Amino acid sequence: MLQQIRDRTSGLVAGFIVALIAIPFAFFGIESFTSGGGDPVVAKVGDQKIRDSQFRNAYDQRYQQLQALMGENFRSDLFDQTRFREAVLKDMTQESMLRQYSEKQGYQANDALLFQTISGIPAFQVDGRFDSEAYKTALARQGLDPHRFEQQLRDSIEMDQLRATVVESAFVVPTQAEQDYRLTNQERALSYVLFDTATYLPQISVSDEELQARYERDKAQFMAPERIKLAYVELSMESLAAAAAPADDVLKVLYDAEKASRFTTQEERKASHIMVSFGSDKSEAKKKIEQLAAQLKGGQDFATLAKSSSEDPGSKDQGGDLGWVRRGQMTEKFEQALFALKSGVVSDPVETEFGWHLIRADEVKPGLTRSLDEPEVREELIALYRNREQQKQFQEKLEKLEQLAFENPTSLAPVAEALELPLQTTEWFTRAGGAGLAANEAIRTAAFSTEILGDGENSKPITIGDDKIVVLRKAEHEAPRQRSLAEVSVELRDALRNEAALAKAKADAAEVLAAVRGGKALSAVAADKGLALKSPGLVRRDNGNEDRVVLEALFKLPRPAAGATTYGETVLPAGGVAVLALSEVQEPTASGATAEAQRARLRELVAGGEFGGYRDLIESKIKLEIVNAPGSEAPVDPSL
Repeated sequence: MLQQIRDRTSGLVAGFIVALIAIPFAFFGIESFTSGGGDPVVAKVGDQKIRDSQFRNAYDQRYQQLQALMGENFRSDLFDQTRFREAVLKDMTQESMLRQYSEKQGYQANDALLFQTISGIPAFQVDGRFDSEAYKTALARQGLDPHRFEQQLRDSIEMDQLRATVVESAFVVPTQAEQDYRLTNQERALSYVLFDTATYLPQISVSDEELQARYERDKAQFMAPERIKLAYVELSMESLAAAAAPADDVLKVLYDAEKASRFTTQEERKASHIMVSFGSDKSEAKKKIEQLAAQLKGGQDFATLAKSSSEDPGSKDQGGDLGWVRRGQMTEKFEQALFALKSGVVSDPVETEFGWHLIRADEVKPGLTRSLDEPEVREELIALYRNREQQKQFQEKLEKLEQLAFENPTSLAPVAEALELPLQTTEWFTRAGGAGLAANEAIRTAAFSTEILGDGENSKPITIGDDKIVVLRKAEHEAPRQRSLAEVSVELRDALRNEAALAKAKADAAEVLAAVRGGKALSAVAADKGLALKSPGLVRRDNGNEDRVVLEALFKLPRPAAGATTYGETVLPAGGVAVLALSEVQEPTASGATAEAQRARLRELVAGGEFGGYRDLIESKIKLEIVNAPGSEAPVDPSL
């Protein structure tokens, strides 16, 4: 089953399989669909509800992921917040639909499959093998409860089973793959002339009367959006002074408290086993394991017998080798038997939920406790002490911050003075976004809330990152307003000049197009008009040297008859018009290996399309109601 899971998470199909499985963890966390109380409902999906806090958590996490992915290329001023909200909510509703539908259809993930999946996650492994301590630590670091995590993972496995019924049934016949290969790798002979709007601009002027007329006609387009500046104080862990090193007696108390969990290495045993699954007849399985035990007692080599008879696919090829095992990694009965053995001894048959086992302890590595006298131990304890003291200091200041901000609702000055925090101010930003602090969705939501914008009060403390809290208030505010003609005259005049230049380019292009369709050669017409003829020759759809719009237009032209040429035109996004000529089409022939690779690629695309259609069917069967669209100012009923 693990191999099947790995197989399903490769190639293009992995895009939607892995992404959808990851949704519950990457977007809105293990607590999704569990909170309630006064938290307003954003959407109802079947019998589940997506609440505002869940959506905001998902939005912020995904926004931060996007920022991290794009790095310095991220532009908050070009970020379409509305579309991003819609995409996040769509992901959440689709995941909820898949979860509910897979449950109704009877898909199930048993305990054995759940354990196999968890043990195969790299974050839960040490030296390539599942480690219970690594598992607990990784979940604790994310604030996740193991029970809920395992239930969410079980749901995700069941959704994967549902997807597999569609994805693994997709197929492509050889003819389809051949046609797709020919179209993908087709080459077309291109030549074209370009009418650049920049060459027309010196000929064009716009009068003040034309400018005024266009401004009056399109006045609604020249509104300055509402914007705000915020005053704020920021409390962060990094701004706090480091605590002094503790005294030796304090270190000793801390060492005693942490010795078992931090400084004691558990006993480890290098183990091998031979496993026989229960199958349909448990008694027959027991007879088989007893026969194998007898063969070992008769002198049969353990590794050889494991390779030939073990039914554990993960270890049989290695002679049953399980590597180093610590307590908590295996099932209870398996561990009890293993840790009772002496080195080199094979156990009697042991029954677990996975089957019957013969277990051998190949090597024993005793547990070890590091001493307080070791410099590395002392350094770790000092760092732990300082971190805890800093956390304590942070919590104390946070409580004081909350109290002062509440007691002084009309000013942040008393807060800044009492906590010795600088009073800072953001740049102007709008509801659509801004730089720095304003790039955070929670900050923008608070900034334009009634509390800050209407009542002029301090906000409640807002978490904006790991160990970073801010309290905000309005510094300056501008309502939406009409921009004057003087403010927009430069950009509007440029727009009118570009419009006129494009109209001239289109007129000249139409003239050239009429001439070539009348029988004249494009090269001759270009020469007559003093235009440069560009002839890149045979190009493919993925050619990186030519404008993408020109290539798209070229591959939409009808195939020319033998000895003839097909002509067309297209408008370029950067400004200008191209008249292009298609004189030849060449199609490749795929080799056997290439055709098979193309067929596999096309099959993945087909599988993705078919699952998309199946998902649409699921959406038609499960009722979706958007109660309060994210970003909407409409009131909501918290009791929903």
